[in-house]
Amino acid sequence: MAKHSVAMAKKRWLIMLAAFLSVSTVTVLLMRSNNSDSCNTNHFTIAQDNNQIRSPVQLTNAASSPLNFMKSKLVLMVSHELSLSGGPLLLMELAFLLRGVGSDVVWITNQKPSEHDQVIYSLESKMLDRGVQVLSAKGEKAIDTALKADMVILNTAVAGKWLDAVLKEKVAHVLPKVLWWIHEMRGHYFKVEYVKHLPFVAGAMIDSHTTAEIKMPETFVVHLGNSKELMEVAEDSVAKRVLREHVRESLGVRNDDLLFAIINSVSRGKGQDLFLHSFYESLQLIQEKKLQLPSLHAVVVGSDMNAQTKFEMELRKFVVEKKIQNHVHFVNKTLAVAPYLAAVDVLVQNSQARGECFGRITIEAMAFRLPVLGTAAGGTMEIVVNGTTGLLHPVGKEGVTPLAENIVKLASHVEKRLTMGKKGYERVKERFLEHHMSQRIALVLKEVLQKARQ
Repeated sequence: MAKHSVAMAKKRWLIMLAAFLSVSTVTVLLMRSNNSDSCNTNHFTIAQDNNQIRSPVQLTNAASSPLNFMKSKLVLMVSHELSLSGGPLLLMELAFLLRGVGSDVVWITNQKPSEHDQVIYSLESKMLDRGVQVLSAKGEKAIDTALKADMVILNTAVAGKWLDAVLKEKVAHVLPKVLWWIHEMRGHYFKVEYVKHLPFVAGAMIDSHTTAEIKMPETFVVHLGNSKELMEVAEDSVAKRVLREHVRESLGVRNDDLLFAIINSVSRGKGQDLFLHSFYESLQLIQEKKLQLPSLHAVVVGSDMNAQTKFEMELRKFVVEKKIQNHVHFVNKTLAVAPYLAAVDVLVQNSQARGECFGRITIEAMAFRLPVLGTAAGGTMEIVVNGTTGLLHPVGKEGVTPLAENIVKLASHVEKRLTMGKKGYERVKERFLEHHMSQRIALVLKEVLQKARQ
């Protein structure tokens, strides 16, 4: 009977795996990270400490949700775009959480391509199926909804363009009930025409304590949480084993090989180039020290050969020049990161400059009991406990050798790797789950509603 149950479970996860690996759309994993950005030091902190499958979460159990007070409230959500990147998907998650407690939610996408876009069509269909109304960004209906709404949530700094373009002289009537959810940190997102109204809104919500040099209103730090769906996979040993076996088979690596993965959109800011330099250096160190270790592999998830960007071509050229093709695997952008988190041994979060404002892939990896090798910058420092749940290294070229040494360190010490993974999982369970995020957001929404009434 037990064998039959395992076989059935394995069959179920094989079907899910097929669904995962058949998705060829742009990845969601790039989220809250694609634009890592603004977080001010003068803020009201909701976070609990000094802080794919990337599908939107299921409806909340309304009976126990901390968001119950939002029942029957009209919430207008304005996103600068609708894509599989982090910001829009995170706003969709909140939309579904609010629908789960009976809020009336209306969605506006400010920028849409003129031609048909399958991703936008699919995501809008998903929202409509969950009871979220979808409106055109312009027109009287958009203006009327903004004026009637109990709360307006602007998503990302760039969404500020919508205020003047659509509301015009009515902007002042709406600002007192605007919650501005900002996921960016880099200065070019904060052009005056985008954020000139930011000091006058009810509040700004950011993903970490990472600061930005910009005048902000009262700012709420809300650390993100893992969805129930992702945690279900992460805590299912049969699922993880099946996913691990099949992903490794597709990559052509053995079960006992060690896989270090970087899961982000391929771009210079995410540091894939420096990671590959570190990986190559780690292979050299292992050879020099004559260490007897399993074969090491680097997995770069988030590739896009269709775009053939100069940066990605540089990465592939480096791999060929160093003759490490058998150790480096490029995986195209994918909606499903869970199979890869189940298949690898260590996550590398190598975002550069100011780092990630949060970096949700980090807490997802920790849910899968993976240690994290991250840059000592941005939100990563609020997630990873250096020496306990992972190891941090400097940003820039100064971090190449320390990261290489950390790769060798975790490759050489199985017990340390497993212990860090276990500690990371415990940290996720303590503060980075969906219900933690809901509680933190609930406190923010209450504050904003109170201000809007005043």
